[in-house]
Amino acid sequence: MLPPKKRICIVEDKADLREAMNMMVQMSTAYELCGSYGNAEEALKKVPPAGADAVLMDINLPGQSGIQCVTALKAMFPEMMFLMCTAYEDNDKIFDSLKAGACGYILKTEGPAKIMEALDELFAGGSPMSSSIARKVVASFVNMGQENSLIENLSERERMVLDSLAKGLIGKEVADSLHISTGTVRKHIQNIYKKLQVNTRVEAVNLYLKR
Repeated sequence: MLPPKKRICIVEDKADLREAMNMMVQMSTAYELCGSYGNAEEALKKVPPAGADAVLMDINLPGQSGIQCVTALKAMFPEMMFLMCTAYEDNDKIFDSLKAGACGYILKTEGPAKIMEALDELFAGGSPMSSSIARKVVASFVNMGQENSLIENLSERERMVLDSLAKGLIGKEVADSLHISTGTVRKHIQNIYKKLQVNTRVEAVNLYLKR
């Protein structure tokens, strides 16, 4: 006896692509299409009663984004799985999707066969990603490690100065809060820039806050 088909919903605003994805799922022997929607608002109303096991989710939707839709649905159904199927490769969208609760991230350009393989991997317990996306994820962790090591090179006093800058204090306010001269603050800031390999206060604070 064959196992019951996994129920799949699709959220994609481009009608022709949505229809192609519908057919892709309907032709599968392992999956059953239980809903197909053109925007997040419709999906939020209809995915819950559809009883989906997984949702293929576009990011760039009219109205609410696919990431916002995943956030809302994941809060209601923690066990539901989401595979982002999108044209976007930029880091912010990748990590915002994963933080929202997506289990995988695949590019539409990979084609139907790869998307179906990604669904198979999803239900096998994996986190499918296009190779270019996986490289970006790995690179971001490498960069994060490098940035943390740069922060660790700062002296305790330099960290205190940088922490004050991160709180929005300016030169004299930093000096007053740490009971040192403004000249000493300037010297610490110069050292911070050098050690962190940055040129501006904004860059230094961003590195500090990302640690």
